[in-house]
Amino acid sequence: MIDVTDLRKGMHVIIDGKIYTVVDFEMHKMGRGHSAVVRTRIKDVLTGLVQDKTFKSGDQIEEATLTLKASQYLYKDDNFAYFMANDNYEQYSLPLADLEDEIKYMKENMELNLLFHDENVIGVLLPTTVVLEIVETDPGFKGDTVAGSGKPAILETGLKINIPFFVNKGEKVKIDTRTGDYIERA
Repeated sequence: MIDVTDLRKGMHVIIDGKIYTVVDFEMHKMGRGHSAVVRTRIKDVLTGLVQDKTFKSGDQIEEATLTLKASQYLYKDDNFAYFMANDNYEQYSLPLADLEDEIKYMKENMELNLLFHDENVIGVLLPTTVVLEIVETDPGFKGDTVAGSGKPAILETGLKINIPFFVNKGEKVKIDTRTGDYIERA
């Protein structure tokens, strides 16, 4: 059991027997003489339903015990993404609707970790950074510098990000999977 004030984005918790992922949370202090409340936005891992839930300061909830299994992303079709465990070559599938954010950073044959709860796959854990190729962007011009807001680019997975002016189409860039920000050229 953990205190609701210890919740963080991305944590998995069990509420009323269901596993939820914390999408967002805010702690509000009400003022003198009143206890704080924690407002959360949680997503049901199995159904994908997102809901808002408010807890009082001091409430306890159960943290979900998850296990990781080293795996490889194989491919996706119209409805599912397919993975293979590195140790026993067993294959797993997850609905694409459950991987809306993660699929933008995944390319075929990529190594990652699958999240399991009671032998059921509930999600993926991406590496902190990934290297992706730029497939579409405006050309850079002489005199463009690092300073400035940058220019839009589309990567090989379809992810749209802002990159510095000096980076061109065909180059590979390192992206932070937690924020979706450009880090450096690879």
